[in-house]
Amino acid sequence: MTSTEHAPNRRILTAITAAVATALFAAACGNDGGDAPTTTSDGEERTAGFNEADVEFARMMIPHHEQAVTMADLAESRAGEEVLALSEEIRDAQGPEIEQMEALLDAWGAGTGDGTDHSGMAGMLSEEQMSELETAEGEGFDTLFLEYMVLHHEGAVDMARTELDEGVDPEALALAEEIIAAQESEIELMNEMLGAGEPGGDPASATAEAGESDGGTAEDGHSEH
Repeated sequence: MTSTEHAPNRRILTAITAAVATALFAAACGNDGGDAPTTTSDGEERTAGFNEADVEFARMMIPHHEQAVTMADLAESRAGEEVLALSEEIRDAQGPEIEQMEALLDAWGAGTGDGTDHSGMAGMLSEEQMSELETAEGEGFDTLFLEYMVLHHEGAVDMARTELDEGVDPEALALAEEIIAAQESEIELMNEMLGAGEPGGDPASATAEAGESDGGTAEDGHSEH
């Protein structure tokens, strides 16, 4: 076989070799950058995933929601029609949110923080306040439930806002936004039910005014004249 007969084969091999080299070079260039970290507005690097603020948000909000569900359960045999309907909405919303936050903690490999004292948490009712609610009946229960739930919701909204400021997990951030929207709406509704005047007003002040109209006492314990 002559050298001219080998020429086409050499040209084919040369073309294949060049194509492979080009492909390898392109692949290498494509991997040079890797996965670049995202940055915050102040230039601080923030990796994807979750952070301690996300974990703290879920760990605190779970027992907070659980107490709200307990309060809603008390309404079943004590509340009037309007408060009962509201309590059912609260339970139906917050029960699934508890499950969602437990699933997030599990996905993050973080514990729920069981055994931690949450008594000082924003909006969390004390044992005495819960006992007072448990023994109330009728209209007295309705008023107390609304007053305490307003405070409870305000604490949850504060925690959710902290998550929006400091958290990074997309699902946790979305949940915080949902909590703020739902609970601010319920706060407005409950203040209206309490007759507090402007939505967002202080229900405690309305209760105090009602007491004064009935001949309440001043701070020194003497009747006002």
